[in-house]
Formats: sequence, C-alpha cells, structure tokens
Amino acid sequence: MGRVNGNIQGIKDTLLERIELLYDMRQGQDEFVSREMVAELSQLTGILGREISVYIGRDGRIADVSVGDSAKVSMPNMRLVRNEDRLCGVRCIHTHPNGDGRLSGVDLGTLRSMRLDSMAAIGVKEDGEPTSVYAAYLGEADEAGERGVLIYGPMRPYKLPQRLLMKEIYLADDRLKSTTVEAEGSRPERAILVGLENSVPYDTLAELGELARTAGANVVGRFTQKKAGADNATYIGSGKAEELSLKGSELEADLFIFDDELTAVQSRNLEEILGARVIDRTALILDIFAQRATSREGKLQVELAQQKYRLPRLLGQGTVLSRLGGGIGTRGPGEKKLEIDRRRIKRRIFELSEELNEIERQRSLRRARREKNSTPIVALVGYTNAGKSTLLNALTDASVLAEDMLFATLDPVVRQAELPNGTEVLISDTVGFINKLPHDLVEAFRSTLEEAANADIILHVVDRSSPYYESQMAVVEDVLSKLGALDIPRINVYNKCDLTGERTPNDGVFISAAKGTGIDELLEQIESRINSGRLEVDVVVPYDRYEAMNVIRAEGRILKEDHQGDGAHLKIQINETALWKLKRMLGEGYGQN
Repeated sequence: MGRVNGNIQGIKDTLLERIELLYDMRQGQDEFVSREMVAELSQLTGILGREISVYIGRDGRIADVSVGDSAKVSMPNMRLVRNEDRLCGVRCIHTHPNGDGRLSGVDLGTLRSMRLDSMAAIGVKEDGEPTSVYAAYLGEADEAGERGVLIYGPMRPYKLPQRLLMKEIYLADDRLKSTTVEAEGSRPERAILVGLENSVPYDTLAELGELARTAGANVVGRFTQKKAGADNATYIGSGKAEELSLKGSELEADLFIFDDELTAVQSRNLEEILGARVIDRTALILDIFAQRATSREGKLQVELAQQKYRLPRLLGQGTVLSRLGGGIGTRGPGEKKLEIDRRRIKRRIFELSEELNEIERQRSLRRARREKNSTPIVALVGYTNAGKSTLLNALTDASVLAEDMLFATLDPVVRQAELPNGTEVLISDTVGFINKLPHDLVEAFRSTLEEAANADIILHVVDRSSPYYESQMAVVEDVLSKLGALDIPRINVYNKCDLTGERTPNDGVFISAAKGTGIDELLEQIESRINSGRLEVDVVVPYDRYEAMNVIRAEGRILKEDHQGDGAHLKIQINETALWKLKRMLGEGYGQN
C-alpha cells in the first residue's frame, strides 16, 4: 500500500488508513474513473473539507494519492512514460470541495506543464455528494507553440462516458507526438519574475523583464510581495512561495527569476517548493554576459565572475555534493565532493585572475604608448542600452554592433575620431551599467572599466527618453565613484532626443545618435574641454636639448611635428605651468606664442 502525500496534518489515523485504501482501487482498462472511486473521493472530501487527488496510470493502478487544503492540492511531478514527446502516462482525478467542478487555471496549467493524460475535477458539496465532473486534455498547438486544451463537461458523476474519455487520452497523445519535436526545439523558457516592493523610484521588475527577454526567456508573469525585507529561508515567505507555486503551474513556468541576489539556502528551498528552476538577477546578468562575450578577455572576465558567484553557493545544493571522492588529484579518499568542488573553483579563480593580470599588463603598455603619443582619450559610459555604441558609430564612422537590447556591447572598443580643429582623439566604448550590477562582475571587469578612469574626458550617455533617466544616471555615477573617476572632466550627453520633446536638464548636450542630430555640437564641446586651460604654441626643440621632449609628451600634446636642421619644430598644446618649465629648459628664444 502506498503513502498518502500532501497536507495530512490533523487527519485522524483511522481516516488516514481509509484514504490509503484508495491505492487498492485499481481501475478497469476502459474505465476513466470508476463509480466507486468517485463516491469514495467525494465522501472523503466532504469529511475533510480538503481537496484529494489520485493519479492513475494507464494500467489502472493508482500511482499517487495526495491531500491538500480547501484551495489547493499538491501536484507531484510524475512521468510513467519515458519518451519526452509523449504524454506522461498518468491522469489526475481530484476534488473541488466548493462544489464547483470547473477546472481552474492552475489545473489547466498543470495539465500542460506535466503533460498529463488528462486533468479531471469532481465538484463536491459539503455533505460529500458529487455535483459535476470536468475533464481536460491537451489540444493542438497554435503557430506560437501555445497548446490549446480540450474540455469535456459538465458531466454527471455517475454517468460518465468512460470509453470516450479513455479514447481521448490516446488522441491527445497523437496530437502531442505530431508537434512536440518541432515546437519544443524553438520554444523559449517560460519565466515568472519575482521581487519585493522597494523604494527604488522605478519599476525594477520591468527592467528585469528586459534582461530576461535579452537572455531569450519568454516572460509569462510577474509576482510582487509587499515585505519590508527578504525572508531568510524563501525570500518571499513560505506562504507566498506556495502561492507562487500555483501561479507557476497555471502559467506553465519553467523558470522563476528573482530580482535580488539569493543565498544558497533560499535557492534550494524555493526550488523544492516551486518545483522548477530558480535563478536570481545576478545569475541572469552573468548569463547575458556569457552570451555576449566574444573576445578572449571578455570570456575570461565573465567566467571569473561566474566562478566567484558559484563558490559561496556550493553549500546546500543537494546530496550530490556530499558523496565521497578520491583518487589522483584529491587530498585523500575521505574528502567530500563538496570540498573538491570548492578547491577546483578556487584554483580556477586563481588561474583566471593570472590570465587577466597578464592581459592588463599588455593593456597598460598600450595605454602608455597612447599617452606617449599624447592622443586624447574620450570614454563613453552610461546605462545599458543608452546608445553608446550608436554614438561611437556616429562619431567615428565605425561599424560596431548597435542594437536595441541590453548589453549589446560587452567587449571594449576603441576607435579614432577627428575634432573640428583637426585634433585626433581615441573614443572608447565600455560595457553598460545597470541597477544592482553584480559586485563580482564589477570586480572582474574592473580593468576594462578603468579605461574610463584613465580617460581625458568622459561622455556620460543618457537615454533621455526613459522616464527613469535620473535614477539611471545615479547608478552610473555610483560606479564611476567606485572606479575613482568622478574628478575627470565630463559631458552629459542626452541621447534619443528625437523620441522626446524635453530639453531639460540644461547641463549637457542633446543629441540623437541614430539620426546624427547634435553630433557637431558635441564634437565642439569635446574640443573645448580638451583645449580648456591649454595654450597653443610653436616650439623649436634643439637636438642637444631633446630631454624637453619628455616634458612635452608627458604634459602636453603635439599637434604638428617637423624635423629641420636646427631641431624639431613643433606646434603643441600645453598648460601654463608646463610651458613655464619648458621655457626654462629651452630658453625664451625657443618658444613663440
């Protein structure tokens, strides 16, 4: 005899034994659900005031019996047929204590997600009398891959068309088999977004939805909990987690995405309750970065962030990590697999860090060469999808990928541009920022982000069409502060002005990078900032005083250079302090304003 599952708390032993006897009520080959089973389920429901479900295999055996409360019953994930392109091989017959036999959205969602042979409900009155029966089957899939449902009912509880209901199971199986392979191959994961109400002045779940769609998920629902702080065990509280589980069944969710970073304990508890995969905002962003990274450095940086994210989450990830390991490469036969995994991740983090340090040394050499050549560097920074890559293309005639999606650009890009006065500058496009940008990701990409900290001018690109542009600007300012780049001259570039008629605030330049509007004004602003506080002078540096070139290259910029018999004839830009130093080295006769 099987065990009764679900909420059996408070049920007397004698009644529990009676419920267990349901396992002995084998159904006939052509019997959808027998009169005896309908009667017993109804009487037990009337006594308990709770839902009861039975899962019946195609051989008529009872595979599971579960008890719920007055609103819901646990639906265990069952599959008696191995082929994934077939129905699971069991039908669910359950009761509705409110007397209404109509199938709920949760019932139909469970039918689809579990691919049940059928989902049937018996409405039961308080006195234990059944009122009606409804049975649902999977129908045809539409062009979008969404599968319809075929419903029979209302039917009289003791006059069911048994053969017809059983025949429909095999017809549904044929419908599923004919379309599953094609539909499932292209079907994106169905995701539900979950978050807590917070004080952030914009809809963070909407942004999470954009991230999910960027990663390739199909967002089918969102769930917000009014709670002062996250629950240590389940983030949203156990009661809300149970409610979310029902929502997931109704919407056929494959994935739950949480708006904040979850602990290992929270993730494990939520997956047990929800019966589906659970990830948080950090894991989602890391997944997008992994998809977008194309250069060796970018891939290394993403993997480093992923390994740092994984390390503290090894604890409590199931019994698979508690097995004993041994053999070559381990400390001994008594070391647990959890400890082995932890050591492997730490070793990989060290290896990745060493490789990235070498890449950073190479970048430092390139940066030093640029500084030696006195080429001004302009760094583009901004919130993700603000239009930085589109602006880079507009300023430099480059062909950098520019798409209307989050994190379209991940790897750093540097292109050359010419200002109105002929000065050449290097423009660097950096990875976009976002609210709750994972700390490990900032650390992993620090060397790349520090391109902004070493720039001569920062262009803070803002999506002015966003109603939350001020909050997004604050996020960027916070990251720049962590990078020590707040004292670098900055121009606020309000992009996408063609999408809004607003021209406030008045502390920057309004442009449309896509249409080229305002680009000339922006170039003039860049030129003005670069030349601010600098004098343009003609200098002759004799060959016997060539040490003066070190001062010019370190503290000024060479605009023109011509080598003649008496020395190097230069047109340079330099600040007054450095010019005074230069005149002392060369003498008054060698410099003319």
